[in-house]
Amino acid sequence: MRFMVIVKANADTESGRLPTAEELGAMHEFNEGLVKDGVLLAADGLHASSKGARMRFGGGGKPVVTDGPFAETKELIAGFWLVQAKSKEETIERFSRCPFESGEIEIRQVFEADDFGDALSPQAREFEARRRG
Repeated sequence: MRFMVIVKANADTESGRLPTAEELGAMHEFNEGLVKDGVLLAADGLHASSKGARMRFGGGGKPVVTDGPFAETKELIAGFWLVQAKSKEETIERFSRCPFESGEIEIRQVFEADDFGDALSPQAREFEARRRG
């Protein structure tokens, strides 16, 4: 199973404050453990929403694009990990050692091709297998 671990934004991440050398070192050590254990698939931090844009779709026309920043910090993402794990509980256990002094993360299971059953065409299933290598 794959899980996305979402780092929720806060006032610090939205202000553009970069992590200290100590914070970066602790995060590097944590990520090295994920790599060593063979579970890390991807991980990155995101710039503040002031450097981003939102696209809203609907009405059959072109999407409406709104430049950041966005007011509701609690709805924003500051970064993520994508990990391979046997269960949600394993992911919770592993990320209980995340070196954050404050903040919030959210853990969400990623859909796999088999989750869609017969609704996923053989062509789409083959594409997913190729895409994931």
